[in-house]
Amino acid sequence: MSRFSHINERGEANMVDVSGKTVTTREARAEAYVYMNEAALELIRRGDHHKGDVFGVARVAGIQGAKQTSSLIPLCHPLMLSKVGVDLELQVDEGRVRVETYCKLDGKTGVEMEALTAASVTALTLFDMVKAVDPGMRIEGLRVLEKMGGKTGHWQSDTAKGTS
Repeated sequence: MSRFSHINERGEANMVDVSGKTVTTREARAEAYVYMNEAALELIRRGDHHKGDVFGVARVAGIQGAKQTSSLIPLCHPLMLSKVGVDLELQVDEGRVRVETYCKLDGKTGVEMEALTAASVTALTLFDMVKAVDPGMRIEGLRVLEKMGGKTGHWQSDTAKGTS
């Protein structure tokens, strides 16, 4: 029977002890989608938003978010990330922006939460920057696409296979 790793034998929340784990290269990819109207997408496409480079600001915010994960998620370990990547893609035909993030380190615990936080903060920043044009935007589809390293090895979402 499996149990949650962040719950001790008394049912209390606790931080997992990773001191006995092996240092390995750990990687994770995550994604999210920000749906918005045509006017907002066109403003981003043209690159003339009065707040500046929408994708550039969102990318930096996502990187910062990944680095702050342990401050935001109470039981996450502070990690020394070696790489954080944030890619944004206008998908005009679908009425959205796709966010994909990547986190990497050599350590004793995975980076899925960092990749998810990066995707979340990137999406929230996109929302903040264009909300005056489309206050009805929505953020959907936040998920881990892939994780590599550690005891469990390589895991990939069924729908993410073949995308990289």
